[in-house]
Amino acid sequence: MTADKTNIGFSLRKVTTEQFAIIETSFEESKQIQLKADLRFGINNENKAISTYFSINLLQEKVPFLILEIGCHFNISEDAWSEFLNADKSEIIFPKGFISHLVMLTIGTARGVLHSKTENTPFNRFLLPTLNVNEMVLNDVSFNTQSETN
Repeated sequence: MTADKTNIGFSLRKVTTEQFAIIETSFEESKQIQLKADLRFGINNENKAISTYFSINLLQEKVPFLILEIGCHFNISEDAWSEFLNADKSEIIFPKGFISHLVMLTIGTARGVLHSKTENTPFNRFLLPTLNVNEMVLNDVSFNTQSETN
């Protein structure tokens, strides 16, 4: 697959906040903070759409005090969708470069959602650091189109 992300037609359809919580009783000022980040993906074959879900947990001693998960839902052009399908249309493969681009957009969106959700609280000082998307997306992402997820 040689598709370059600059030649793939796509648009952001919507942003969803899947989870958000501040657990004030789990936060102590003097304790060290860890960040746990995770990615997951889903497709809607019928609507030719892919969703990227990005979650973060801010933790102290393995106990979360701030939880955020957002989804960015992208429409993919007919041409690109067709190009990504394998010959018998049982699998769709999104190139690593394209997925990395969508993940970067999703992480940036998560920064804005985090700011908005914590604005005017003491937790607004916690910013999502820069993350190396190349360490998060190691390969192309494929889906079985016979048993899609949304």
